[in-house]
Amino acid sequence: EVQKHSVHTLVFRSLKRTHDMFVADNAKPIPLDEESHKVKMAVKLRTEYGSVLHMPTLKENMREKGGPNTGDPYGHKQYSGNQGQELEYMVTGTHPYPSGPGVALTADTKVQRMPSESAAQSLAVALPASQSRVDANRTAAGVGDIYRHAGISERSQPPGMSVAMVEAGGNKNSALVPKKAPTMPKPQWHPPWKLYRVISGHLGWVRCIAVEPGNQWFVTGSADRTIKIWDLASGKLKLSLTGHISTVRGVIVSARSPYLFSCGEDKQVKCWDLEYNKVIRHYHGHLSAVYGLDLHPTIDVLVTCSRDSTARIWDVRTKASVHTLSGHTNAVATVKCQAAEPQIITGSHDTTIRLWDLVAGKTRVTLTNHKKSVRAVVLHPRHYTFASGSPDNIKQWKFPDGNFIQNLSGHNAIINTLAVNSDGVLVSGADNGTMHLWDWRTGYNFQRVHAAVQPGSLDSESGIFACVFDQSESRLLTAEADKTIKVYKEDDTATEETHPVSWKPEIIKRKRF
Repeated sequence: EVQKHSVHTLVFRSLKRTHDMFVADNAKPIPLDEESHKVKMAVKLRTEYGSVLHMPTLKENMREKGGPNTGDPYGHKQYSGNQGQELEYMVTGTHPYPSGPGVALTADTKVQRMPSESAAQSLAVALPASQSRVDANRTAAGVGDIYRHAGISERSQPPGMSVAMVEAGGNKNSALVPKKAPTMPKPQWHPPWKLYRVISGHLGWVRCIAVEPGNQWFVTGSADRTIKIWDLASGKLKLSLTGHISTVRGVIVSARSPYLFSCGEDKQVKCWDLEYNKVIRHYHGHLSAVYGLDLHPTIDVLVTCSRDSTARIWDVRTKASVHTLSGHTNAVATVKCQAAEPQIITGSHDTTIRLWDLVAGKTRVTLTNHKKSVRAVVLHPRHYTFASGSPDNIKQWKFPDGNFIQNLSGHNAIINTLAVNSDGVLVSGADNGTMHLWDWRTGYNFQRVHAAVQPGSLDSESGIFACVFDQSESRLLTAEADKTIKVYKEDDTATEETHPVSWKPEIIKRKRF
């Protein structure tokens, strides 16, 4: 008679069998490959200790071992400190060390011995007192010297102190001199922004927004599958365009031709002729939802980014896919173009930002500093810099190599969008409906806005998907989850006296990464 067990028991037994099958080699160390270990150690020596490899080696060891290379199993040549000039002895340290990590300490492998009395005496006799001190200081380099050799800024000292080397009578004495900690410079005063118009008309989340170059009207794309064109001055609806069969995720108006480009979650990229209000071109190629698009400012090229982990470069006229920019390992959320190199910048859910070479269609630089998805990137209109937004931080970077400038911390939410104007006002809009305004230069957060949702909406429908300044930079438009477009303007009545900067020159405590 077969004993019946519950499903729980059977599943547990099956799990136990699987566990028993694999548990034997669970903790087995991977066998060490001698060749790769040597390569690894050679690289480590060169990168981490390259700045001190030129130092003279201990003469006692060299004489006993019969040559400079016997103590170094990785084939590095030893550099003499003074070539052509015999150094008598260098007495360093008090403990023997093995010749490399993972090497057992034996009589044959130790590279630094206890200095013998004869060595110490002969060194003392050979050199005058002040000269011996100078030599000792020269050869036993401090951490600061090593960093300076390697071209790395010295970060090893506590922030309040700096070591000043004071020379007196041939001796170098290190004196600790208190140094003033760096403080944030006073930010430029910006008037606060206030909400002055709410435009409704869409039947779904408003996902994207763009202002046309002439500053007469603006265009929005929505989850209701429509594209709507609105008069900028009055906020009245001028036109609705239908054609997408899913959420419209990106819109942009060309400054070079009377075209509007749109993309959506239906994998489609469309070109609309605004003289006839019809679709005249489709750009086929993306394998999944298209999340964003941008036009090149000087050539007829369109760049789109998608959930299929790629960005594509299209020839606007011929509809040909010029390049597929592959390299991201997750959905590409945002793409930006500029005339200067690097011409294309993408931000992705794989937490990286990539700067691309447009001609070669290859990555120039990958920035891995963010810890979470990068959903927004914005280029400064005047400076050769850009910012990226992620739930962990907003980060500012320098072109062309993506050198890190600073973190803007405090907007603890999923940042969907960034916008910046020529005055240095950076706006970050988040999924929870909050909007923070920052001074670009100093990273000072001078205003926080959380506008009320449209009557009839749930509080959970508070969310900002996109924001943009108009061409005059006097209006800020936001596309929101309560199906509205909100328009902000600067408060003309505000002055520096009525709205002072609540800023203290506190010590900067910015995380570097």
